Amino acid sequence: MAMLLRKMWESVSNRSSSGSNSNSPERFRCVDSPLGVFEQIPSDILIQILRLLGPKEAARLSLVCKAWRSLASDNRLWIYFLQTCQLEPWDTIFFAETNLRSGHPLPTLVGQMSQLSFKRIYGLREQVPGAVIIDGGSGYCKFGWSKYDSPSGRSATFLEFGNLESPMYTRLRHFFATIYNRMQVKPSTQPVIVSIPICHYDDTESAKASRRQLKEAICAALFDMNVPAVCAVNQATLALYAAKQTSGIAVNVGFQVTSIVPILNGKVMRKVGVEVVGLGAIKLTGFLRELMQRNNMNFESLYTVRTLKEELCYVAIDYEAELLKDTQASFEAAGEGWFTLSKERFQTGEILFQPRLAGLQAMGLHQAVALCMDHCHSAELAGDPDWFKTVVLSGGTACLPGLAERLDKELRDLLPPQLSSGIEVIPPPYGAETAWFGARTIGNLSTFPGPWCIKKKHFHKSRLNLIW
Repeated sequence: MAMLLRKMWESVSNRSSSGSNSNSPERFRCVDSPLGVFEQIPSDILIQILRLLGPKEAARLSLVCKAWRSLASDNRLWIYFLQTCQLEPWDTIFFAETNLRSGHPLPTLVGQMSQLSFKRIYGLREQVPGAVIIDGGSGYCKFGWSKYDSPSGRSATFLEFGNLESPMYTRLRHFFATIYNRMQVKPSTQPVIVSIPICHYDDTESAKASRRQLKEAICAALFDMNVPAVCAVNQATLALYAAKQTSGIAVNVGFQVTSIVPILNGKVMRKVGVEVVGLGAIKLTGFLRELMQRNNMNFESLYTVRTLKEELCYVAIDYEAELLKDTQASFEAAGEGWFTLSKERFQTGEILFQPRLAGLQAMGLHQAVALCMDHCHSAELAGDPDWFKTVVLSGGTACLPGLAERLDKELRDLLPPQLSSGIEVIPPPYGAETAWFGARTIGNLSTFPGPWCIKKKHFHKSRLNLIW
């Protein structure tokens, strides 16, 4: 094989150099010449050889002659290179390039798109400058570069950063400056993608004005720092993209509340209704603390309780049956020694479905999602009638083992057959960092930043056309 590759490359190099160093008619005959010594080799074998040569050499071969150009442009070859030479998984790349590359609004039917050239997509993705990604979060912010395989750091979310009495613009400037300093990146070098928590949930004029003011403050702060382009997308939509979906219901178990957000073709359907449950991660952590105190377990900080929640707690598929089981497990918390939990392990997460266990007057998670689905069904929106039946979970607390399975079970028990048929509940695809990875999917698109970002001059003209 090594000898064959050498022979092939010598043949190609000689023909390429003779073509480039001559203005004679032979040069043009070279361009239209067949595969020479490789003429008798089946195309599938030649594709295998090109795979071994790699993407750069395969691209060079396409300049030699029409036959090599046809062979080196084969989509199968470049799908292989996208599968093996790119940071993101192939299914994520395919989803992004077939659904997101044209920007917002998203195409309603993927079949309407022209035939893709994956050779071109590979080349464009290699040239994409990347983006700084700042996932605002509801409990803490995750930040990093889109070319990284994960966020590089965390900080307080911008909604809670700095002096809360200060104007939003001042706080945002301080927040973004801190992030760029920690990343050791000049703001002027790359576009930025900002993931914004769902807030001001209603479709009222006052809620619209509040969302607009927040977006304008974010963009103004970044453009005043000389950021070249800004893409602002809400966390719910990004969670859907991370799960390779453009429509569905995004359920974010946030720090203080849980939001249930219907999204159709990348757009939040506020007119259908965003449901909010006043139950979030901090309530679960507080309830576990209460259970531990009842059992005379001593601990130094709430951080220890949160760690135990993350390491030992889960959601029971059948709460009553779980009460009869031996569920004891132990974990060593740094600096505080060993802790052993039993029923507390599943009682903590149970308040998502039975808030009254913690003395809370609120809907259960399954009831809120079912209500949202009923609203979506009643709205009778154009397109796929089952668009709302995919439920994507996000947020750190949504990573509790068993939560997706329990929610699926409860929805099927609660909803009539015509609504429950076809439901799929997807656990957080990337854990607590799901929204960040959804933003990375956008930042590595072959067309980024073009259709997804707004530039400073357009911002001042339009005031404001961002994806929300």
